Amino acid sequence: MMPLLLLFFLLSSTLFFLFIFKLFFRSENKLQSRMQHYLSIEEEEKLSREKVDGKQLSFIKVMKERVQKKVLTKEKNNRLELKIAQAGLPLKPEEYILFQWISTAFMGGVFYLLTDNWLFLPFGGVIGFLLPKWYLQKKQKERITKFNEGLADMITTIVGSLRAGFSFPQALKSVAEEAAAPIKEEIDYVIKEMQFGKGIEDALKDLYERMPSEDLDLMIQAILIQRQVGGNLATVLDKIIETIRDRTKIQRQITTLTAQGRLSGYVIALLPVILGFLLYLIQPDYIGGLFHNPIGMAMVGAGVISGIIGFVLIKKITTIEV
Repeated sequence: MMPLLLLFFLLSSTLFFLFIFKLFFRSENKLQSRMQHYLSIEEEEKLSREKVDGKQLSFIKVMKERVQKKVLTKEKNNRLELKIAQAGLPLKPEEYILFQWISTAFMGGVFYLLTDNWLFLPFGGVIGFLLPKWYLQKKQKERITKFNEGLADMITTIVGSLRAGFSFPQALKSVAEEAAAPIKEEIDYVIKEMQFGKGIEDALKDLYERMPSEDLDLMIQAILIQRQVGGNLATVLDKIIETIRDRTKIQRQITTLTAQGRLSGYVIALLPVILGFLLYLIQPDYIGGLFHNPIGMAMVGAGVISGIIGFVLIKKITTIEV
């Protein structure tokens, strides 16, 4: 009976999560709806479709408005918007909060059904609460890393355009036409800001806020100094390209040399947790004393603290800034 109940819960929770996800990311400007609009489909069909869409989205809109008013302050909303922009996710802050709540309830229920112990319900809830945050940080790092990998080529394109006689805004347009994501997306955004009246200095500073890269900061500072003092910007950017490529080469060498140490840190952090969880599933009575006896709980707490300290120390040792 228990496996069937677990299967039913996982299936229903997955379907509910996919339903919410689809509603959030549902595009209102699909190709089919545009074709129907421009081909003058009957007004009754259009009105009925809008009514159905409105009923489906009304509950989600109400929830998003309540979250935005009661949970998100202006400062927290701006901070979340910046993090989501850095990650490149098509989300709004209130949608991120709702997904965090859904993930918390889902993981808590899964852990309870797997272990049949109320002690693991808050443990699973904490994991579910932290999971969207971990994913957001992961996407931020991946996007910044990908941006840094293409930054040298981007500056090379700018240098070539400047030496061909183009202005700096025209050089940025050349980058937007030739580069791949995420450089293309960010440069397009910079160009739009400049077209709407924002100065080059402010647009570049906003770019650095969305992409907190040291190499990008070096390029922006060189451009700002050149605009104030004067000089040959192409020559300065050439030197920056050499610096960026040298730093990238050294970083890759460090990543290779510290791979074994980083793997040891992950093993130290995850092996006790995974082993204890598997033992609990195989023979609950064997390891259950650790969670019912005060001495056992103290030993578990000491082990968790020791594992965290070991992981942090190894992380510090293997993290070398260039």
